[in-house]
Amino acid sequence: MKKVSVIIPVYQAEKYIADTVKSVLNQTYQNLEILIIDDGSTDQSREICQKFTDKRITIVSQENAGVAVARNTGICHAQGKYLAFLDADDLWAPTKIAKHVEHLDNSPAVGVSFCRSEFIDEAGKSLGIYQLTKLKHITPLDLLCRTPIGNGSVPVIRRETLEDIAYKSHLYFDDDRQLHPSEDVECWLRIMMTTKWLIEGIPEALTFYRVNSQGFSAQLVKKLNSWKRMLEKARAYINPELMAELENIAMAYQMRYLARRAVSLQDPSMAVKLINKACVTDWRVLLEEPRRTLLTLAAAYSLWLLPSSLYSYIEAVALTTKGNNQRKRILQDQTG
Repeated sequence: MKKVSVIIPVYQAEKYIADTVKSVLNQTYQNLEILIIDDGSTDQSREICQKFTDKRITIVSQENAGVAVARNTGICHAQGKYLAFLDADDLWAPTKIAKHVEHLDNSPAVGVSFCRSEFIDEAGKSLGIYQLTKLKHITPLDLLCRTPIGNGSVPVIRRETLEDIAYKSHLYFDDDRQLHPSEDVECWLRIMMTTKWLIEGIPEALTFYRVNSQGFSAQLVKKLNSWKRMLEKARAYINPELMAELENIAMAYQMRYLARRAVSLQDPSMAVKLINKACVTDWRVLLEEPRRTLLTLAAAYSLWLLPSSLYSYIEAVALTTKGNNQRKRILQDQTG
């Protein structure tokens, strides 16, 4: 039974970290080491982690340096054949690690195994909707436009894959602070463009991704700037012809994604601004995925123009319908 190293970067996560660690301890796959990287927290995060007595847990402390450095620290301490990453406010289903180990064991060409996610609120309650992504035959265009590895708590990676991208001593995730929070996608793109390893997903929703209005994912301007920085980094290992083809469409898809985030944050002016700019930046965002783009346009303008009570009713109906359809798709993928 291969050892799996679970790496949990922790910074100011006292509200969530106990439940996050418990979701790892509750894994059906037991051959784990759990590396909690305290990234200079000044709250009670470290003290909460110290209350766990499981011998598989190791706490490593460092001065605050950001999530990329914390993950790199974890990788350097890890002894496992496979490395799994979990953000300090997210949760795992009990069978997550077992499913990924089975996937990687049976797929020797796959370097990164990922899963789908179910969205939960800040209290841990399911929102009834999912992060559904393409699972196979993933291309650079998919990584830049559709982000199949939807968040930092879904991937389980072969150690050899990370060793193949360490372009400096012990540097796996790029630690440029201007790159945060897009360092994940930059890492997956570098794996795809510079190594032999495939990136593939499994159909189950095994990660519970917390929608946290205070998190970095809510900082829309910061996210957009980090995406631009990521594309600048990518020019070092993507040939100019391909980069010219990808850059505008990658920005358009990212702005459409951020427009949806603005809608969820009830920021109508930002939502309208972003979806309009997405369409102007590259019309392929409308031509290639008309339904998704038009729905984003409709949501942004509805939030801007409709009375809040009417908009809330329409949104509730739409989310219920969406969640039901997503559950059907997940079941179809699992059985198909």
